[in-house]
Amino acid sequence: MGARPHSGGVGFSVYSRHAERVDLLLYEHAVSTQPVRTIALEPPAHRTWNYWHAFVGDVGPGQVYAYRAHGPFDPARGHRFDASKVLLDPYGRAVAIPSDWRRESGHGVGPNDAHACKSVVADDQSYDWRGDQPLRRPFAQTLIYEMHVRGFTQHASSGVPAPRRGCFAGVIDKIPYLLDLGVTAVELMPVFQFDPADAPPGRRNYWGYAPISFFAPHAGYAADAGGAGPLAVLDEFRDMVRTLHAAGLEVILDVVFNHTAEGDERGPTFGLRGLDNATYYLLDREGRYANHSGCGNTLNANHSVVRRLIMDSLRYWVRVMHVDGFRFDLASILSRDEYGQPVANPPVLWDIESDPVLAGTKLIAEAWDADGLYQVGQFFGERWKEWNGRFRDDVRTFVKGDAGVVPRLADRLMGSPDLYGARPREPAQSINFVTSHDGFTLADLVSYDRKHNEANGEGNRDGSDDNRSWNCGVEGPSDDAQVQALRKRQIKNLLAINLLSLGTPMLLMGDEMRRSQGGNNNAYCQDNELSWLDWTLLERNAEIHRFVRGCVRIRNLRESVREDHRLTLAELIERVNVQLHGVRLGAPDKAEHSRSLAITATSLAGDLLMHFALNAYWEALEFELPALSHDAASGWRRMIDTARDAPHDIAEFAQAEGVMGRAHRVEPRSVVVLFAQLR
Repeated sequence: MGARPHSGGVGFSVYSRHAERVDLLLYEHAVSTQPVRTIALEPPAHRTWNYWHAFVGDVGPGQVYAYRAHGPFDPARGHRFDASKVLLDPYGRAVAIPSDWRRESGHGVGPNDAHACKSVVADDQSYDWRGDQPLRRPFAQTLIYEMHVRGFTQHASSGVPAPRRGCFAGVIDKIPYLLDLGVTAVELMPVFQFDPADAPPGRRNYWGYAPISFFAPHAGYAADAGGAGPLAVLDEFRDMVRTLHAAGLEVILDVVFNHTAEGDERGPTFGLRGLDNATYYLLDREGRYANHSGCGNTLNANHSVVRRLIMDSLRYWVRVMHVDGFRFDLASILSRDEYGQPVANPPVLWDIESDPVLAGTKLIAEAWDADGLYQVGQFFGERWKEWNGRFRDDVRTFVKGDAGVVPRLADRLMGSPDLYGARPREPAQSINFVTSHDGFTLADLVSYDRKHNEANGEGNRDGSDDNRSWNCGVEGPSDDAQVQALRKRQIKNLLAINLLSLGTPMLLMGDEMRRSQGGNNNAYCQDNELSWLDWTLLERNAEIHRFVRGCVRIRNLRESVREDHRLTLAELIERVNVQLHGVRLGAPDKAEHSRSLAITATSLAGDLLMHFALNAYWEALEFELPALSHDAASGWRRMIDTARDAPHDIAEFAQAEGVMGRAHRVEPRSVVVLFAQLR
């Protein structure tokens, strides 16, 4: 499938069941107003079953091409053919972007050659990887940093040279920072070619959840998007992956296989709609688009042809581009059949789960969709890890100070055995996070009671209203010293719980330096300084950055992180002798009014005893401490106390203060972590 270079030419192949004729168009440039050559693909010579194909001599890598598909325009039967529209190859490895690209050119009547994106022939095997391979680090040793490629270095304060700023190349420049922070993997928000114009008028799609290709890297993330030609982005992406791997950092892609930028019946025609709308999209009996994605359309992911497209895309990014894993946006959509109904054994998820090429690849599901299907703890298969939305909600609710959440919090700290304990899942099954790109940043979570999305131009109706946030007494920025101190403490509470709980932690880009979006919890169309990472925050909020680095080091003291023991979650909980407490030992207070919890566990090797005391109450509480045996190598040492000012809020074990007595005072709205060394 796609355009495959061979000796003496290129083989082209595209699928369409319902087209009556397909034209292959060859262009001189991306902005050409008409093709230099049109090859009519007519049966039987150029059609085998539903595949339209041709071998064209005297062309090779760099050739710009596209298709036209002739067929009926009959929406009631699912057909929306428009032979005037230039169509991308669904398997195109690169996309040529005209300087005057217009989303609206995919609408209406008449040709759109000059303003349409086109595919580019690429040679998959021409890059020198210098022996690089995906790293295959166990989840037990993984700490994920969710990053937006452009937003990470686009701000002038990043120190990245202007041509590389906001690009794949810019990520390379910040590898020392990532290593110093202690993360082991970057999870890149969508890097497939997307439509930046898929946004309200006057705004740009920044996040990238508007794909027009499942193979081509986003041309806008190339340092020389125009001068070096449309194939340059392929090498720049691979340079980034190879260099990250050399530094020990994995690359996880946030992939969108649930919808495309073509939208509903009012959207433009870019490719799939014009090639075979009835095959690629979920439609009702009247030909209307299902909208389980919330973006206007839903891919028919369990159709055999769409399944193959998804599988070929995943294999391509692993085999050819060497990525280490995928986070599947709205993954529950992939469990829906052709009628939109959830099924127990979805074919496409079986394909992904069992594919040998993907056997060593990280698979992470966002186990819900935009139409009410919520599968956290119940997602298909054995290999998938899950974004744990219940961890996010329960930890936020507890730290905020709401009642009735302590029993659930205990489960979240222990890797969510209520969700994952019934099946033989590893302790790292839960992807733990309190913030992500979708919602408030950590700084905004403690600064706003409600969303402030007016800048998006949708009347503040977009974005979630269920934020479980607390502004600490003042909505938005505040100069009040007490408010600022409380916000700082709450941020540390959230970070400590997230990074030290059992599971795989994920950090949102910039949370480690208190990046704010001014209360915007849906900044998908804010390609500006509201979303970009302002690197001057690193110095201004050095205390939070230091705290994150310290939490990562403390996390790495645990043997369950240092090594992959291949234990199930239930086995690990039993082996480390987890004990729950309240302010009194062995008596966890799970009453509705309770706002406190303590937990004790040993390391797997038995060399460390760990005690966590969490107080979300607005008054100080005295927590009883477990007694240490006489042959303990040390007494209790206070590693973390979020109520104390830096540098006393977090310490290395050798420098940590000793704690005496049978109880320890835990200040209001704070977290204390104690370690003791055993013989």
